[in-house]
Amino acid sequence: MKLLVCAMEASSNIHLKELKKHLNQDIELKGVFDDSLGNPLYDLTSLAIMGFTDAIKKLRFFFKLRDELVDLADECDKVLLMDSSGFNLPLAKKLKERYPNKEIIYYILPQAWAWKKKRVFKLQKFCTKLCSIIPFESEIYTDKKKITYVGHPLLDEIKEFKEKLTNSNKIVFMPGSRKTEIINHMNVYRELASKIKDKEHILIIPKKFDKEFIKKYYGDISLFKISNDSHEELKQAEFAFICSGTATLEAALIGTPFVMSYVAKKVDYFLGRLFVKLPYIGLANIFLYKAGKPPIHKEFFQENVSFNNLYKEYENINKNDFLETSKELRKYLKHGSSKNVANIIQS
Repeated sequence: MKLLVCAMEASSNIHLKELKKHLNQDIELKGVFDDSLGNPLYDLTSLAIMGFTDAIKKLRFFFKLRDELVDLADECDKVLLMDSSGFNLPLAKKLKERYPNKEIIYYILPQAWAWKKKRVFKLQKFCTKLCSIIPFESEIYTDKKKITYVGHPLLDEIKEFKEKLTNSNKIVFMPGSRKTEIINHMNVYRELASKIKDKEHILIIPKKFDKEFIKKYYGDISLFKISNDSHEELKQAEFAFICSGTATLEAALIGTPFVMSYVAKKVDYFLGRLFVKLPYIGLANIFLYKAGKPPIHKEFFQENVSFNNLYKEYENINKNDFLETSKELRKYLKHGSSKNVANIIQS
């Protein structure tokens, strides 16, 4: 079987790698994905975007890429779309128009429960099967036969979870993977590392970044030990400072207390707040909110991302409460996502 895949985000490719372990060996991936999984059309670094303004600048390239994927689908048996709804939903429409009988599977659905609920109708119209990773997500879909809760992939990918508190003297810093995120967080992270004494400061840098990139966007990293293994470092750490994103959910599930921060371009932050009608941005907090439970971590944004605010949370967080809430979150999301999606693809 040939499977057309469009997985444009780094986090999507982590999930795709786990999924591939459960696929038959004769399934060949074609399209857009990490080059460690095969021979993609483009390197993922050329596809990375940060916010609305960056997306507009690359419109012409993405139109070209969409057309190339639609043509490539002609030689593929099925289609797997992952996350990136701004690109994948229009792609699904074009694929449905060209190949009305081809099976289109969407895994890691757009967060229509948070904003742009009209995407639900498009997903149901253009896709054959919808693989949900959030228990309450199916509530907003009318076609219950198309959507299936498969479990959350992070619970498959994280190999060890904390059952008791860690006092390791290790603190993890995760400034994100996009250029703007890194630049906006490193100054305050450096200040925290310099003021928090007698601790080992671990800076997580994705493997894909070379020395030139690190020097240009991370700046002085002499206060930190560098690591690429976020799961292992979070498992060992007693606390973490994390930029908004999937990493916050990883830490919440593993059981490592942390504080979340995010500094976006002003226009992106304004538009996000305008459209997203939820009291939280962190995924773990959103899931707990939907389940009727209090948040697991603090969130700081824009000008509130300061040394004083982050340090105060580091000093005052109730680690016992955090660990107990982490255990509740694991039970809520359940296991099995990768194997379940593989079965859907191969059925």
